[in-house]
Amino acid sequence: MRVRIVGGGLAGSEAAWQAASRGVPVTLYEMRPARPTAVHKTDRLAELVCSNSFRGDKLDNAVGLLKEEMRRLGSLVMRAAEASRVPAGAALAVDRERFAETVTRALVEHPLVTIVREELTAIPASTETDPVIVATGPLTSDALSAEIARMIGAEHLYFYDAISPIVLAETIDGSRVFRASRWDRSLRSSFRLRQGYGGPPKREARRLVDKLRTTESSNAGGEPVEPRAAACGVDDGEGDYLNCPFTREEYDRFYDALVTAESATVHDFDKERFFEGCLPIEVMAHRGRDTLRFGPMKPVGLADPRTGREPYAVVQLRQDNLAGDHFSLVGFQTQITWGEQARVLRLIPGLEQAEFVRFGMVHRNTYVNGPTVLAETWQVRARPTLFFAGQMSGVEGYVESAASGLLAGLNAAALAQGEHVSAPPRTTAIGALAYYVSHANPAHYEPSNITFGIIEPLPGAPRGKKLRNIALSARALADLERWISSRKLSTTEDTVDTEVKSYL
Repeated sequence: MRVRIVGGGLAGSEAAWQAASRGVPVTLYEMRPARPTAVHKTDRLAELVCSNSFRGDKLDNAVGLLKEEMRRLGSLVMRAAEASRVPAGAALAVDRERFAETVTRALVEHPLVTIVREELTAIPASTETDPVIVATGPLTSDALSAEIARMIGAEHLYFYDAISPIVLAETIDGSRVFRASRWDRSLRSSFRLRQGYGGPPKREARRLVDKLRTTESSNAGGEPVEPRAAACGVDDGEGDYLNCPFTREEYDRFYDALVTAESATVHDFDKERFFEGCLPIEVMAHRGRDTLRFGPMKPVGLADPRTGREPYAVVQLRQDNLAGDHFSLVGFQTQITWGEQARVLRLIPGLEQAEFVRFGMVHRNTYVNGPTVLAETWQVRARPTLFFAGQMSGVEGYVESAASGLLAGLNAAALAQGEHVSAPPRTTAIGALAYYVSHANPAHYEPSNITFGIIEPLPGAPRGKKLRNIALSARALADLERWISSRKLSTTEDTVDTEVKSYL
C-alpha cells in the first residue's frame, strides 16, 4: 500500500502531506534539480514562480473561504503560508523562499514520505492499493505531456502565463511613492468562522458582517467568529503597498512606450491563449488606452497623502520577502523583452533608477480538459486509480491548485486503504471547484479560479453582495464540518496543529 505522486509543486506537496498524514506511505517524484525548468530557480518543493500572493484572505471573498476550508482540512500549504506571511493588506502574501523551505522541510522530515529526484517520462502503473497522482503542473515535460495526451486520447489544451518583475527596494525613489493599502483594508479586521458553526445563514450573516467591520472581538457569548492570530501582515497604519502615482502626462508616456515595446518570442504565437485573470500588461494595454487604469493600474481607494486626491493611475508594489528588500509589481506580468522592460518600467514614477532582481517572463501552461477526463474526486474516469491535481487538472491559481492536491491526496489515501472516496458538497468552495472541473461545458472549457458564482446558490440569501457572501461562507463551513465528520477525518485544523508545529 502506497501513493505515488508525480510533481513536487503546490498540488503534489499538499497531496503528499494529506496521504502521509493518514498513515499511507508516499513516494513523491520531483524532476528538479536533475531536470530544471525555464522559470524555477531552486530545487525546493512548492516553489512559487509567479506572484508571491495567495490573494484575498477574508470570508467575504471566495478564495478567502477556500483557504479557511483548507485550514480545517489540515492543509500544509496554508500552514506554511501563515508561517511565512508578509504585509499585503487584506491578502495573504508570503516570503517565497521561506514558504518553499517550510514545505520542503515538512515533507523531507515526514517518516512516511520518500522524495525521489528524477524525471518520469511515463505515468507509473496504478492499482487500487497503489494509486498514482499526476501533479506535474503547467510546465510538464514534453515527454510526459505526450504520454498524458496518448493516455487521455485527446490533444492538450494550453494557455500562456506571464510572470511579474521584482525590484530591489533600496533602488525605489521614496520621495515619489507613498505607502497605503486600497481603502485602508488590512488583516486587522480579518475574522474566521469558528468550527462547528451552523446557525441560520440569513440572521447570522448580518452579525458576521458587523464583526468583520470591527477591529476587536471577544469569544464571550459563543459568537461564531474568532480573530485571526497576529501576523506580520497586520496593518501598521501606513498600509502594506508602495504606490507609484501617475499624472495623466506620465501615464500617456508610459502607455505609448508599453504598446510599442518589443515582445519576447513565444512558440506557436499565432495560437497563443492567455488566461483572462493573468493577462500580460501589454495585452491589456492593446485593448484600449484606459484599460490599465481600470485594471492593475486603477487608482480607486488610493489617495496620495501629498495631494489628498487619487492619482490618474497607480502601480502598486507588494513586499516579496520577509526582509522587505524585494518588491514585486502587482498585476504586471509581461512578455516584453528584458531590455524593453528595463526601458519601459523605469518610466514608472519612483522606478527611474530601479534595479530589477527579476524581469517578467512568459511560459506555457499545460492542462487537460477536465470535464472530459476527471470525476469530482479528481480521479480519471477511465482509470479510477489515477488522479490529476493542480494546474494540470484545469484549475487556475496557487490556492486552487493546492486545494485540488488536498482532495486528490485524501481520496488516494482512502482508495489505498480500501475506503470510500468522495468530494465535499457543492455548497463548499473546495467541493464547488471539484464540481466545476468535472462538470463544466467541455466544448468551451477554461481553467477557473474559485468564485462564489460556481458555489451552489443559497436559498433566501440576504440582499447585498457582502451579506450574501458571508452567508454562503457560513453555510459552506458548516457543511464542510459535516462532511469531515462523515469521512471520519482525524486531521482537522485543531489536530494537525501539533503535528505540523515542529516543521513550522
